[in-house]
Amino acid sequence: MTTQLLSLEGKTAVVTGGTSGIGRALSLGLAEAGADVVATARRQQQVDETASEIEYRGRQTLRVPSDVCDRPSLEQLLAAVLGRFGKVDILINCAGRIKRTPTLTVPEEEWAGILDTNLTGTLRACQVFGKHMLERGYGRIVNIASLNSFVALSEVAAYAASKAGVVSLTRSLAVEWSKKGVTVNAIAPGVFRTALNESLLDSTPRGQELLMRTPMGRFGKTEELVGAAVFLSSDGATFITGQTIAVDGGFLASGVNQ
Repeated sequence: MTTQLLSLEGKTAVVTGGTSGIGRALSLGLAEAGADVVATARRQQQVDETASEIEYRGRQTLRVPSDVCDRPSLEQLLAAVLGRFGKVDILINCAGRIKRTPTLTVPEEEWAGILDTNLTGTLRACQVFGKHMLERGYGRIVNIASLNSFVALSEVAAYAASKAGVVSLTRSLAVEWSKKGVTVNAIAPGVFRTALNESLLDSTPRGQELLMRTPMGRFGKTEELVGAAVFLSSDGATFITGQTIAVDGGFLASGVNQ
């Protein structure tokens, strides 16, 4: 019975930002849990590569790029998924961007761009796919928050504000949509090594401090986020909504580690 509750067999999932880093790991993890997965992002080549990996795992997919800053592209994506699969059961919002800039001098254009991708982009995807889910009376939405939703890291104020907003948006949508069968939750990843940040983590004082502040004494592996995503996407989490689960090696629980 437990296995059935956590199975995603017969489900269709869409993962925005689903072709690299954490998004790619979640796309492949949902496929391994039994879902047909459409991993989407802006770059066609990465969409094609991730689609091939999903198909290698025996699941079905589509090769449709999209941009969370472009609502028509999300509407076209939804139409393509409905045309192929007839429904969307799961939406994972992973698209995001970050830039380190002193807050005193951050250009308004940079601030607005980061919020447009990370926060408003999440809203756009929730609106476009949530409408379909609400009409069906069923849906699982999982947004990707951050440690930065709860604590500040130096010189990434725009990112922190956007990710704090994602947690608040998650709660608001949960309150509005839960009676109609759509749950909305979030995952707050700790520090995970990806191709984009490995040099920072391994060879800078900032990386050393992030490691020191993680009680497990190591950085996360992206596949370690899959369990939380599968659980929140499954029928094992039918009474969970509006929550943010930290997958962080103890970072947020930590005070003094030594």
